[in-house]
Amino acid sequence: MTTLSTFTFRAATEADIPAIVALVESAYRGDSGRRGWTTESDLLDGQRTDAADVADAMSRPDSCILLLERDDRLLASCHLERKGEAAYFGMFAVDPARQAGGLGKQLLGEAERLAREDWGCRLMEMTVIVQREELIAWYERRGYRRTGSYKPFPYGQERFGIPRRDDLRFELLVKELAGVAV
Repeated sequence: MTTLSTFTFRAATEADIPAIVALVESAYRGDSGRRGWTTESDLLDGQRTDAADVADAMSRPDSCILLLERDDRLLASCHLERKGEAAYFGMFAVDPARQAGGLGKQLLGEAERLAREDWGCRLMEMTVIVQREELIAWYERRGYRRTGSYKPFPYGQERFGIPRRDDLRFELLVKELAGVAV
């Protein structure tokens, strides 16, 4: 567990699963997601995740859900998974009512630190829906670069959401993690 000013970072436990699902759903889908600036509500309907998906991510080797809390209240979360010399960053969610206040930047920084210092990763990777230009620009300001490598959206698999358009795809973004502890 790491504490930064009044915020605490820690790995999620099974008891956190309902709160993580609620946070992710509120940040990505429906009217609650529209309160923040990172919503996918105009691109996708349906669920973003569920308890089984979160439990699966937590149970895999070299994988964790990282939480940012204040006064025992969940404010942000992300999934990290080590894949060799790279760490995959995903399922990033910040409480929509608290977006644009620096919480996401703090959690991303802690995720990068963990990947670099604890796991010895040289790269952080993520995939972002290409239509989310404002979000991609936010990552670029934090040192991520677009690779031009794309993955198709999993149309027909409702567990990833119900697309509202037919041109969705993901782009791989990467960042070199300086000062890797070996």
